Amino acid sequence: MVHQFYNKRTDALFRMIYGEEILDRNFYGKDQKEKLLTIAWNRGHEQIMIIDNLPYKFPANTVHCLMTNENFYFENAQDIVVWQFSREFYCIVDHDKEVSCVGFIFYGSPQKMFIELFSRDQHQIDHIRQMLIDEFETDDHIQGEMLQVILKRLIIIVTRLAKAQYIDEDKLPEEKLDIVRKYNFLVETHYKNEHQVSFYADQLCKSPKTLSNLFALYNNKSPVTIIQERIAQEAVRLFYYTDKTAKEVAYELGFENASHFGKFFKRVTGQTITELKTQKPVTK
Repeated sequence: MVHQFYNKRTDALFRMIYGEEILDRNFYGKDQKEKLLTIAWNRGHEQIMIIDNLPYKFPANTVHCLMTNENFYFENAQDIVVWQFSREFYCIVDHDKEVSCVGFIFYGSPQKMFIELFSRDQHQIDHIRQMLIDEFETDDHIQGEMLQVILKRLIIIVTRLAKAQYIDEDKLPEEKLDIVRKYNFLVETHYKNEHQVSFYADQLCKSPKTLSNLFALYNNKSPVTIIQERIAQEAVRLFYYTDKTAKEVAYELGFENASHFGKFFKRVTGQTITELKTQKPVTK
């Protein structure tokens, strides 16, 4: 079942999908015109989900949030509920750092967060699903606003659970966590052209050393590792899902020298570009 709200004037899109036999996304192929953030809930047993050609265990009754350019496929799609939305639909609340499109569940951590839902949480999330079904079927002049309010409630619940499960607030209080989130967002925005930690430190009015110490508190990857892995991640996607050459990918990712890029790719991923290209992407 697919429910959808679309505002032609603002290009705002909000979609809820559940009970489908196939549920996937190929940002570099059939879905390249849609820049949608995704919240996925596995209501069934543990299953495998493929993200950018890598398998992950998607535990029962957990939620996982996906970025606009992540390609994904679910092993048992019928057990999955997905909410997808564009910035034009929801992110007019960007000023709210807790629940905006640049909030914690999308930019709080580069690691994959599978957020557990306990019994009470499951009832809350399913109640939200039912409320959304009712609103999708109510076509009036305030439909978009009502959908937005309900989506915000969903994001608040998921954000609270994610923080409780993944953050030690004694080590990383809110003001420090906000710097981590802003750093991750800046990397996502500028990684193709800015490869040095110093650029991001300047944007945040912090020293590179301060950022390194902060990420160490989070038991996270170092700031430079986050930049390098994001570049490599995009390179892998481009090699899997497009016909771009190594030289074209290198140039797109801010490398003037293809040979330098090849060495960088091998150092970060552990394999050469040629070795990667022999692997077939998972498609359904």
